[in-house]
Amino acid sequence: MKKRNFRFISVTLIAFIMSAFLLGCSGNGSDISDASASEGKKRESALQILTPQNTGKVVYGNDIVSIDASNTSDGYIMLQYKGNAAKMKLQVTIPDGTVYTYTITDSSLTTFPLTGGSGGYHMDVLEHVRDKQYAIAFSQDMDVKITDEFKPFLYPNQYVWFTKDSQSVKLGKKLSDKSTDDLDYVKNVYHYVIENVAYDEKKAENTPTDYVPNLDETLDTGEGICFDYASLMAAMLRSQSVPTKLEVGYSGEAYHAWVSVYIKEKGWIDKIIEFDGKDWSLMDPTLAANNSTKSVGKYIGDGSNYKVKYSY
Repeated sequence: MKKRNFRFISVTLIAFIMSAFLLGCSGNGSDISDASASEGKKRESALQILTPQNTGKVVYGNDIVSIDASNTSDGYIMLQYKGNAAKMKLQVTIPDGTVYTYTITDSSLTTFPLTGGSGGYHMDVLEHVRDKQYAIAFSQDMDVKITDEFKPFLYPNQYVWFTKDSQSVKLGKKLSDKSTDDLDYVKNVYHYVIENVAYDEKKAENTPTDYVPNLDETLDTGEGICFDYASLMAAMLRSQSVPTKLEVGYSGEAYHAWVSVYIKEKGWIDKIIEFDGKDWSLMDPTLAANNSTKSVGKYIGDGSNYKVKYSY
């Protein structure tokens, strides 16, 4: 193995903390049969699920890490760690200077998004040494040209992971088949999630800083935290070709996760979510599952209570 020079840095991780007003949710046991398409009109469901490709045309790395950057134009990279460190991180600096920190959980090939648009990106792969110190094991600069601004929010990634065999994808297909159009599909997914996933207070109190949602587990247990709500909804929408951002930031003073969705149609859903056909609009399935429609609408308002820090 080649000798590598290390320089040490400290990694500060995000703690996902929910405020008190998000506690106490319970599911209402809605069934997907409640979502029905109007007679004579039906949404055309997606036939293919976008799948990240490890094509090997552009690869960066060394003896312990391999980064496939063949599809950066679609808004993602694929990384495989082959070293021996017990803890690893990936830091991605996007064009505006924001640093995204991900946990590399194992040696499997993992997809990470490039959500900062076109421009210069910098990547550091970090190996844990001691305490909060990590050594930079590999660094790489990339010049990225995103060919479709929506692609990064249609592909699966580490935080919104799904395949054609995922329960979330199969459920999304069933809901899509019962929807009249994209707007109706978004509404049906939204209601299914807020009515069938209860907020897990115990899990929220003990969530590790490197938590990664498991969508099938969320569906199996019918429980989750804000990150689970947002990730599940994002996967169901993306798998049916609806561009969806998983947003992480602040809802008031609480660190929180929600989704933003882009569709062509205009319309309202329960006077909480507005689609004007041009802009991303706020959708907070966790908050909606825990409060009345009136109080949620008042809280969301024009979105000023929400401050986005990261988009996945």
